[in-house]
Amino acid sequence: MAPLNRDSGTLRGKRTVWGGRAHVRAALYMGALVATRCNPVIQAFYHRLCAAGKAKKVALTACMRKLLIMLNAMLKHRTAWHAEFVPHA
Repeated sequence: MAPLNRDSGTLRGKRTVWGGRAHVRAALYMGALVATRCNPVIQAFYHRLCAAGKAKKVALTACMRKLLIMLNAMLKHRTAWHAEFVPHA
């Protein structure tokens, strides 16, 4: 979930997420959208980013990346999802 730039010389464009495999990105988008409503860990992360002034689409993209990292860690360590949530102070 890396933003790619569209810069040329002194022109600085917006950063957009468009690289990589589109079907994986679409699946992550829908997964993150549902997770912001149902998963307590992702939901708290999303609300914290929105409260900090991030745009909702930017916060959702950050949730996509967080979800991907969590899924990769689960595959690496061969563990199942545990719903324990410990809020940070």
